[in-house]
Amino acid sequence: MKTLTYFEKRDLKNMEKIGKYLEKLPEYCYDFITGIEQNTSSLTRVNYAMDISIFFEYISKYLFKKDPQSITLQDLDTIEARNIESYLSYLSFYQIDDKVYKNTENGKARKLASVRSFFKYLFDHDMISKNVASKVPTPKLHSKEIIRLENDEIERMLDAVQTPTTFTERQKSYNKNTKVRDNAIVTLFLGTGIRVSELVGLNVDDFDFSQNAFKVTRKGGNSTILYFPNEVKYALTEWLEIRKTLPIDENEKALFISLQNRRICTRAVENLVKKFARESAPLKKISPHKLRSTFGTNLYRETNDIYIVADVLGHKDVNTTRKHYAAISEDMRKGIAKKIKITNSLYE
Repeated sequence: MKTLTYFEKRDLKNMEKIGKYLEKLPEYCYDFITGIEQNTSSLTRVNYAMDISIFFEYISKYLFKKDPQSITLQDLDTIEARNIESYLSYLSFYQIDDKVYKNTENGKARKLASVRSFFKYLFDHDMISKNVASKVPTPKLHSKEIIRLENDEIERMLDAVQTPTTFTERQKSYNKNTKVRDNAIVTLFLGTGIRVSELVGLNVDDFDFSQNAFKVTRKGGNSTILYFPNEVKYALTEWLEIRKTLPIDENEKALFISLQNRRICTRAVENLVKKFARESAPLKKISPHKLRSTFGTNLYRETNDIYIVADVLGHKDVNTTRKHYAAISEDMRKGIAKKIKITNSLYE
Protein backbone atom coordinates (compact mmCIF):
# COMPACT_ATOMS: atom_id res chain seq x y z
CA MET A 1 0.00 0.00 0.00
CA LYS A 2 1.38 3.39 -1.05
CA THR A 3 2.23 5.81 1.75
CA LEU A 4 0.43 9.11 1.30
CA THR A 5 2.50 12.27 1.03
CA TYR A 6 1.98 15.20 3.38
CA PHE A 7 0.04 17.04 0.68
CA GLU A 8 -2.17 14.04 -0.09
CA LYS A 9 -2.98 13.70 3.61
CA ARG A 10 -3.75 17.42 3.75
CA ASP A 11 -6.11 17.10 0.78
CA LEU A 12 -7.91 14.22 2.47
CA LYS A 13 -8.43 16.29 5.61
CA ASN A 14 -9.72 19.16 3.52
CA MET A 15 -12.17 16.85 1.75
CA GLU A 16 -13.48 15.78 5.14
CA LYS A 17 -13.98 19.42 6.10
CA ILE A 18 -15.81 20.09 2.83
CA GLY A 19 -18.07 17.12 3.50
CA LYS A 20 -19.02 18.45 6.94
CA TYR A 21 -20.06 21.79 5.46
CA LEU A 22 -21.95 20.24 2.54
CA GLU A 23 -23.93 17.75 4.63
CA LYS A 24 -25.96 20.69 5.97
CA LEU A 25 -26.57 22.21 2.53
CA PRO A 26 -28.75 21.39 -0.53
CA GLU A 27 -27.37 18.99 -3.14
CA TYR A 28 -26.76 21.72 -5.74
CA CYS A 29 -24.10 23.15 -3.41
CA TYR A 30 -22.24 19.86 -3.78
CA ASP A 31 -22.55 20.27 -7.57
CA PHE A 32 -20.91 23.69 -7.28
CA ILE A 33 -17.95 22.44 -5.23
CA THR A 34 -17.50 19.49 -7.60
CA GLY A 35 -17.71 21.81 -10.60
CA ILE A 36 -14.80 23.99 -9.46
CA GLU A 37 -12.59 21.07 -8.43
CA GLN A 38 -10.44 21.04 -11.57
CA ASN A 39 -9.41 24.68 -11.20
CA THR A 40 -9.00 25.07 -7.44
CA SER A 41 -7.00 23.63 -4.57
CA SER A 42 -8.65 21.64 -1.80
CA LEU A 43 -8.04 24.50 0.64
CA THR A 44 -9.77 26.95 -1.71
CA ARG A 45 -12.78 24.63 -1.88
CA VAL A 46 -12.87 24.40 1.92
CA ASN A 47 -13.09 28.19 2.05
CA TYR A 48 -15.81 28.22 -0.62
CA ALA A 49 -17.81 25.57 1.25
CA MET A 50 -17.46 27.48 4.52
CA ASP A 51 -18.48 30.79 2.92
CA ILE A 52 -21.50 29.26 1.20
CA SER A 53 -22.61 27.60 4.45
CA ILE A 54 -22.50 31.02 6.20
CA PHE A 55 -24.57 32.51 3.36
CA PHE A 56 -27.16 29.74 3.67
CA GLU A 57 -27.23 30.20 7.44
CA TYR A 58 -28.19 33.83 6.82
CA ILE A 59 -30.82 33.34 4.09
CA SER A 60 -32.42 30.42 5.95
CA LYS A 61 -32.84 32.56 9.05
CA TYR A 62 -33.65 35.96 7.62
CA LEU A 63 -35.18 35.31 4.16
CA PHE A 64 -36.81 31.92 3.92
CA LYS A 65 -37.41 30.94 7.56
CA LYS A 66 -36.59 27.31 6.93
CA ASP A 67 -33.77 24.81 7.24
CA PRO A 68 -30.80 25.42 4.87
CA GLN A 69 -31.22 21.98 3.25
CA SER A 70 -34.82 22.87 2.35
CA ILE A 71 -33.87 25.95 0.33
CA THR A 72 -34.63 25.24 -3.32
CA LEU A 73 -33.23 26.68 -6.53
CA GLN A 74 -36.59 28.40 -6.98
CA ASP A 75 -36.00 30.09 -3.62
CA LEU A 76 -32.58 31.29 -4.74
CA ASP A 77 -34.18 32.73 -7.89
CA THR A 78 -36.22 35.10 -5.70
CA ILE A 79 -33.13 36.63 -4.06
CA GLU A 80 -32.45 40.25 -5.01
CA ALA A 81 -29.22 42.23 -4.99
CA ARG A 82 -30.39 44.15 -1.93
CA ASN A 83 -30.66 40.87 -0.02
CA ILE A 84 -26.99 40.14 -0.69
CA GLU A 85 -26.11 43.70 0.34
CA SER A 86 -27.97 43.09 3.62
CA TYR A 87 -25.95 39.88 4.00
CA LEU A 88 -22.72 41.87 3.72
CA SER A 89 -23.95 44.20 6.45
CA TYR A 90 -24.81 41.15 8.59
CA LEU A 91 -21.24 39.90 8.22
CA SER A 92 -19.91 42.85 10.25
CA PHE A 93 -20.99 41.00 13.41
CA TYR A 94 -22.89 37.73 13.40
CA GLN A 95 -23.41 34.76 15.67
CA ILE A 96 -23.46 31.02 14.90
CA ASP A 97 -23.80 28.40 17.66
CA ASP A 98 -23.26 30.97 20.43
CA LYS A 99 -20.00 32.16 18.88
CA VAL A 100 -19.67 35.73 17.62
CA TYR A 101 -17.79 36.45 14.39
CA LYS A 102 -16.86 39.68 12.64
CA ASN A 103 -15.47 40.62 9.25
CA THR A 104 -13.47 43.54 7.94
CA GLU A 105 -13.86 44.76 4.36
CA ASN A 106 -11.39 42.08 3.25
CA GLY A 107 -13.40 39.31 4.89
CA LYS A 108 -16.62 40.61 3.34
CA ALA A 109 -14.98 40.87 -0.08
CA ARG A 110 -13.85 37.25 0.07
CA LYS A 111 -17.27 35.99 1.14
CA LEU A 112 -18.94 38.05 -1.58
CA ALA A 113 -16.53 36.56 -4.14
CA SER A 114 -17.61 33.08 -3.00
CA VAL A 115 -21.30 33.96 -3.35
CA ARG A 116 -20.65 35.46 -6.79
CA SER A 117 -18.87 32.30 -7.94
CA PHE A 118 -21.72 30.21 -6.57
CA PHE A 119 -24.44 32.20 -8.34
CA LYS A 120 -22.41 32.34 -11.56
CA TYR A 121 -22.05 28.55 -11.53
CA LEU A 122 -25.79 28.05 -11.01
CA PHE A 123 -26.64 30.62 -13.71
CA ASP A 124 -24.14 29.20 -16.22
CA HIS A 125 -25.61 25.73 -15.68
CA ASP A 126 -29.20 26.97 -16.17
CA MET A 127 -30.13 26.19 -12.58
CA ILE A 128 -31.29 29.76 -11.86
CA SER A 129 -32.64 32.37 -14.28
CA LYS A 130 -30.55 35.39 -13.20
CA ASN A 131 -27.26 36.18 -11.52
CA VAL A 132 -28.08 38.95 -9.05
CA ALA A 133 -24.80 38.50 -7.14
CA SER A 134 -22.91 40.02 -10.07
CA LYS A 135 -24.73 43.32 -9.45
CA VAL A 136 -23.41 43.71 -5.90
CA PRO A 137 -20.25 45.87 -5.75
CA THR A 138 -17.20 44.71 -3.82
CA PRO A 139 -16.74 46.55 -0.50
CA LYS A 140 -14.14 49.30 -0.71
CA LEU A 141 -10.85 47.85 0.47
CA HIS A 142 -8.50 49.99 2.49
CA SER A 143 -4.83 49.36 1.84
CA LYS A 144 -3.03 47.81 4.77
CA GLU A 145 0.37 48.80 5.99
CA ILE A 146 2.90 46.29 4.70
CA ILE A 147 4.68 44.79 7.67
CA ARG A 148 8.15 43.34 7.22
CA LEU A 149 11.44 43.12 9.07
CA GLU A 150 14.25 45.60 8.53
CA ASN A 151 17.83 44.31 8.36
CA ASP A 152 18.62 45.05 12.00
CA GLU A 153 15.40 43.29 13.07
CA ILE A 154 16.36 40.23 11.03
CA GLU A 155 19.67 40.05 12.88
CA ARG A 156 17.94 40.44 16.23
CA MET A 157 15.46 37.71 15.36
CA LEU A 158 18.21 35.25 14.48
CA ASP A 159 20.03 36.22 17.69
CA ALA A 160 16.80 35.59 19.63
CA VAL A 161 16.67 32.03 18.29
CA GLN A 162 20.14 31.38 19.68
CA THR A 163 19.90 33.28 22.98
CA PRO A 164 16.38 34.44 23.85
CA THR A 165 16.28 37.07 26.59
CA THR A 166 12.57 37.30 27.41
CA PHE A 167 11.73 33.58 27.60
CA THR A 168 10.55 31.91 30.79
CA GLU A 169 12.77 29.19 32.25
CA ARG A 170 10.47 26.57 30.78
CA GLN A 171 10.66 28.19 27.33
CA LYS A 172 14.45 28.34 27.59
CA SER A 173 14.64 24.62 28.37
CA TYR A 174 12.55 23.86 25.26
CA ASN A 175 14.66 26.25 23.20
CA LYS A 176 17.85 24.33 24.06
CA ASN A 177 16.36 21.31 22.30
CA THR A 178 14.94 23.13 19.32
CA LYS A 179 17.13 26.15 18.58
CA VAL A 180 19.10 24.48 15.76
CA ARG A 181 15.85 23.41 14.09
CA ASP A 182 14.21 26.79 14.70
CA ASN A 183 17.22 28.62 13.29
CA ALA A 184 16.98 26.49 10.14
CA ILE A 185 13.26 27.24 9.82
CA VAL A 186 13.62 31.02 10.24
CA THR A 187 16.68 31.14 7.98
CA LEU A 188 14.90 29.12 5.26
CA PHE A 189 11.94 31.53 5.36
CA LEU A 190 14.19 34.58 5.11
CA GLY A 191 16.43 33.05 2.44
CA THR A 192 13.78 31.66 0.08
CA GLY A 193 10.42 33.34 0.82
CA ILE A 194 8.49 30.06 0.77
CA ARG A 195 5.02 29.74 2.31
CA VAL A 196 4.52 28.09 5.68
CA SER A 197 2.53 25.26 4.04
CA GLU A 198 5.40 24.70 1.61
CA LEU A 199 7.95 24.58 4.43
CA VAL A 200 5.92 22.12 6.50
CA GLY A 201 5.58 19.83 3.48
CA LEU A 202 9.32 19.61 2.77
CA ASN A 203 11.06 16.23 2.96
CA VAL A 204 14.75 15.51 3.50
CA ASP A 205 15.12 14.08 0.00
CA ASP A 206 13.76 17.28 -1.56
CA PHE A 207 17.22 18.85 -1.18
CA ASP A 208 20.36 18.78 -3.31
CA PHE A 209 23.06 20.53 -1.30
CA SER A 210 25.63 20.22 -4.08
CA GLN A 211 23.49 22.66 -6.08
CA ASN A 212 21.97 24.58 -3.15
CA ALA A 213 18.61 23.58 -4.59
CA PHE A 214 15.38 22.09 -3.34
CA LYS A 215 12.04 20.97 -4.72
CA VAL A 216 8.98 22.69 -3.30
CA THR A 217 5.31 21.86 -3.82
CA ARG A 218 3.57 25.13 -4.57
CA LYS A 219 0.10 26.33 -3.74
CA GLY A 220 -2.12 24.42 -6.15
CA GLY A 221 0.05 21.29 -6.16
CA ASN A 222 2.68 22.13 -8.78
CA SER A 223 6.34 21.46 -7.96
CA THR A 224 9.25 23.73 -8.78
CA ILE A 225 12.99 23.97 -8.06
CA LEU A 226 14.23 26.85 -5.92
CA TYR A 227 17.74 27.80 -4.85
CA PHE A 228 19.08 29.01 -1.54
CA PRO A 229 22.14 30.97 -0.35
CA ASN A 230 24.94 29.45 1.70
CA GLU A 231 23.53 30.87 4.95
CA VAL A 232 20.51 28.63 4.44
CA LYS A 233 22.73 25.68 3.51
CA TYR A 234 24.74 25.97 6.74
CA ALA A 235 21.63 26.27 8.89
CA LEU A 236 19.98 23.27 7.21
CA THR A 237 23.03 20.99 7.33
CA GLU A 238 23.50 21.78 11.01
CA TRP A 239 19.88 20.80 11.65
CA LEU A 240 20.16 17.62 9.58
CA GLU A 241 23.08 16.48 11.74
CA ILE A 242 20.87 16.89 14.81
CA ARG A 243 17.95 15.20 13.05
CA LYS A 244 20.07 12.08 12.45
CA THR A 245 20.43 11.59 16.21
CA LEU A 246 16.67 11.66 16.92
CA PRO A 247 14.56 8.50 17.39
CA ILE A 248 12.49 9.15 14.27
CA ASP A 249 10.48 6.45 12.49
CA GLU A 250 12.32 5.41 9.32
CA ASN A 251 9.19 6.14 7.28
CA GLU A 252 9.10 9.75 8.48
CA LYS A 253 10.66 11.77 5.66
CA ALA A 254 9.74 15.25 6.93
CA LEU A 255 12.58 17.77 7.01
CA PHE A 256 11.35 19.50 10.13
CA ILE A 257 10.31 17.40 13.11
CA SER A 258 8.34 18.30 16.23
CA LEU A 259 9.38 17.35 19.77
CA GLN A 260 7.12 14.32 19.26
CA ASN A 261 9.45 13.22 16.42
CA ARG A 262 6.88 13.62 13.67
CA ARG A 263 6.31 16.23 10.96
CA ILE A 264 5.96 19.68 12.48
CA CYS A 265 2.55 21.29 11.94
CA THR A 266 1.72 24.69 10.48
CA ARG A 267 0.48 26.08 13.79
CA ALA A 268 3.72 25.17 15.56
CA VAL A 269 5.78 26.96 12.90
CA GLU A 270 3.56 30.05 13.10
CA ASN A 271 3.90 30.11 16.88
CA LEU A 272 7.69 29.80 16.90
CA VAL A 273 8.05 32.62 14.35
CA LYS A 274 5.80 34.89 16.44
CA LYS A 275 7.69 33.93 19.59
CA PHE A 276 11.08 35.01 18.27
CA ALA A 277 9.67 38.03 16.46
CA ARG A 278 8.36 39.42 19.73
CA GLU A 279 11.96 39.79 20.89
CA SER A 280 13.28 41.35 17.70
CA ALA A 281 10.32 43.54 16.66
CA PRO A 282 7.88 43.80 19.58
CA LEU A 283 5.70 46.45 17.88
CA LYS A 284 5.17 44.37 14.74
CA LYS A 285 2.96 41.32 14.32
CA ILE A 286 5.34 39.06 12.46
CA SER A 287 4.14 35.79 10.94
CA PRO A 288 5.71 33.43 8.38
CA HIS A 289 3.89 35.42 5.70
CA LYS A 290 5.58 38.61 6.92
CA LEU A 291 8.95 36.87 6.56
CA ARG A 292 7.87 36.11 3.00
CA SER A 293 7.17 39.82 2.49
CA THR A 294 10.60 40.60 3.95
CA PHE A 295 12.23 38.25 1.43
CA GLY A 296 10.20 39.68 -1.47
CA THR A 297 11.20 43.23 -0.55
CA ASN A 298 14.89 42.35 -0.25
CA LEU A 299 14.85 40.40 -3.52
CA TYR A 300 13.32 43.34 -5.37
CA ARG A 301 15.93 45.68 -3.89
CA GLU A 302 18.65 43.41 -5.25
CA THR A 303 17.15 42.76 -8.71
CA ASN A 304 14.79 45.67 -9.46
CA ASP A 305 12.76 43.09 -11.39
CA ILE A 306 9.21 42.48 -10.23
CA TYR A 307 8.84 39.50 -12.58
CA ILE A 308 11.78 37.69 -11.00
CA VAL A 309 10.24 38.27 -7.57
CA ALA A 310 6.86 36.96 -8.80
CA ASP A 311 8.49 33.83 -10.22
CA VAL A 312 10.48 33.04 -7.09
CA LEU A 313 7.50 33.65 -4.80
CA GLY A 314 5.28 31.50 -7.02
CA HIS A 315 2.77 34.20 -7.91
CA LYS A 316 0.72 33.73 -11.06
CA ASP A 317 -0.29 37.40 -11.08
CA VAL A 318 2.44 40.03 -10.76
CA ASN A 319 -0.05 42.33 -9.00
CA THR A 320 -0.04 39.89 -6.10
CA THR A 321 3.70 40.43 -5.86
CA ARG A 322 3.55 44.20 -5.54
CA LYS A 323 2.58 44.12 -1.87
CA HIS A 324 5.86 42.29 -1.12
CA TYR A 325 8.07 45.23 -1.95
CA ALA A 326 6.31 48.18 -0.33
CA ALA A 327 9.67 49.60 0.84
CA ILE A 328 10.70 50.27 -2.74
CA SER A 329 8.48 53.34 -3.09
CA GLU A 330 10.09 54.71 0.07
CA ASP A 331 13.57 54.02 -1.34
CA MET A 332 12.63 55.81 -4.55
CA ARG A 333 11.33 58.84 -2.65
CA LYS A 334 14.60 59.03 -0.72
CA GLY A 335 16.57 58.78 -3.95
CA ILE A 336 14.57 61.56 -5.59
CA ALA A 337 15.12 63.84 -2.58
CA LYS A 338 18.87 63.51 -3.03
CA LYS A 339 18.64 64.53 -6.69
CA ILE A 340 16.53 67.65 -6.19
CA LYS A 341 18.46 70.93 -6.13
CA ILE A 342 16.81 74.14 -4.97
CA THR A 343 19.93 76.28 -5.34
CA ASN A 344 23.63 75.73 -5.83
CA SER A 345 23.85 75.09 -2.12
CA LEU A 346 26.98 75.06 -0.04
CA TYR A 347 25.58 72.01 1.74
CA GLU A 348 26.21 69.61 -1.15
